[in-house]
Amino acid sequence: MKNMRVVKFAQWLKPALLAGLAGILATGCKTYEQQNKVILHWSQGNLTNAVVEAKAQADKNANNKDAIIWRLEQGTVLRAAGKYNDSNEAFDQAQVKIDDYAQKAKVRVGQEAGALLSNQANLDYEGRSYDGIMLNTYRALNYLALGEPDKARPEIIRAYQRQQDAVEANKKRIEKAQDEVEKSKDKDKAAIEKAQKDPKFQAQLTGVSSNLDNVKVYADYVNPFTVYLDGIYFLANAADASDLERAHKSFERVSSYAPDNDYVKQDLAAADDVISGKPLPLVTYVIFETGCAPTRSQIRVDIPIIISKVSYVGAAFPTLKMQDNYSPSLMVTANGTNVPTALVASVDGIVATDFKNELPVVITKTIVSTITKAVAAYAANEAARQAGGDWAGLISQIGTAVYQMAVNIADERTWTTLPKEFQVARIPTPADGKLELATPNGMRTSVTLNPATVNVVYVKAINAGTPLLVSQFKLK
Repeated sequence: MKNMRVVKFAQWLKPALLAGLAGILATGCKTYEQQNKVILHWSQGNLTNAVVEAKAQADKNANNKDAIIWRLEQGTVLRAAGKYNDSNEAFDQAQVKIDDYAQKAKVRVGQEAGALLSNQANLDYEGRSYDGIMLNTYRALNYLALGEPDKARPEIIRAYQRQQDAVEANKKRIEKAQDEVEKSKDKDKAAIEKAQKDPKFQAQLTGVSSNLDNVKVYADYVNPFTVYLDGIYFLANAADASDLERAHKSFERVSSYAPDNDYVKQDLAAADDVISGKPLPLVTYVIFETGCAPTRSQIRVDIPIIISKVSYVGAAFPTLKMQDNYSPSLMVTANGTNVPTALVASVDGIVATDFKNELPVVITKTIVSTITKAVAAYAANEAARQAGGDWAGLISQIGTAVYQMAVNIADERTWTTLPKEFQVARIPTPADGKLELATPNGMRTSVTLNPATVNVVYVKAINAGTPLLVSQFKLK
C-alpha cells in the first residue's frame, strides 16, 4: 500500500513540478507599461535614446504577438527625429501585419482558446481602429515632409476609408464576443451572468472607466485631425471639382467636431471661394502636436464564481491614464500680431472612444478567462490532493496560485507616442516670411518660411518642458 502511494505521488509530482516551474517562469511576464522604456526617453525629449530603444524593441519583437505595437512606436519616434523614410518603413511593416490580420481573422480562433488559460495580453496585437487611421495619416505627413504630395494622396484616402470601416468592424467584434459567451457551457454561462449582475463586481468595475467621464469622445471612430488634413490637402491640391467638394465636406465635418475653432470656419469659407472661382490666397498653417496620448494601466476586480470553497477570484482589467504634462497652446506671432492655436482633435477623446467601445468585449473575455482558469486550477488541486495527499494538494495550490497571479494581467498595449492633442492656427502668410512660436511655459523658436502658396509649419511639444520640434513643408 505504501509503495502504491509512493508511485501515485511520483506520478503526480512530475507534472506538478512542471506546473510550478511554469508558474515561476510566468512571474517574469511583464506588462507593456513595464516593458516600455521608449516612453521614458520620449517623455524626457531624448529622441536619440528613444530611437535606439524603439528599434531594439521593434526588431526584437518583429515576428511575435507585439510586432505591430512596437513598429508603431518606432515609426513615431523616427518621424519626430526627422527620419521620414525610416519612419514610413516602420509604419509599412506595421501596416502589412494589420492588413494581414484583417484578411485572416481565422488566425485568432486558436489564440482565443489559448487565452482562456492565459490572458488577452498574450493574444496577437492586431491594431486598434485609431492605430490604422493614424498610421496612414502619419505616412501622408511623412510624404508631404519629403516633398512627395502625390504619394501622400492615397495615404489620406486610406485613412479616411479606415474610419468608415471601423464602425462595422467594432459591431462585428462585439457580436463575436457575445457569440463566444453563448457557445460556452451552461455552467460557464451561469457564472458569466452571475458576475455581470453581481453588485460588488459592478461597483468595482466603475473604476475601470470612471476617469473618462469628463473626456470628450467622438462618434463613429472619427479622427478630426485626419479629416482636417484631408480638407487642407484637397483644397490645396485639387485636381478637379470633386476634390474641392471633398475638401468642403471635410471642413464641414471638422467644424461639427470642433465648433469653436474659427480657423476651420475660415477654411470652409476659403473652400467656398475657390469653388466659386477665386484663387487660393497665400496662407500658412501651424499644426501643433502637444503632449502624450493616454497610457494603459490595470486595476484588480473581484469576479464571483461558482466553485465550492471559492467565492471570488481576482481579475485584472485595463484602465486609461491621461498624461497631463503638456503645453495647452502655442502662440504664433506674425507681422506683430499674436494668434493662439486652437483644438482640432483630442487624442484623449479618440482613444477613450475606442476604449469605451472595446470595454464590453474586454469585460466578457476577461470573465470567461478568469472562470476557466479558476475551474482548471480547482480541478488540478483536487486531483493532486487525491493522488498525493494534503501536501501534494498544498504544493499544487501554491503552483496554480503563482501561475494565476503571473498570467492575471490586463492588456496594456497601446500606442503611447501619439500626442495628447492636435491644434492648428491659420494665418495669412506674412510678407517677411517670419514667425515666432512660443508656449505658455516659455519654450520659444523662430521660423523663416519657404516660398509657397500654402505653407505648413509642423510643431511638436512632447511635454511642457521639452524643446519645440519644428519642421515645415508646402502643400502648394
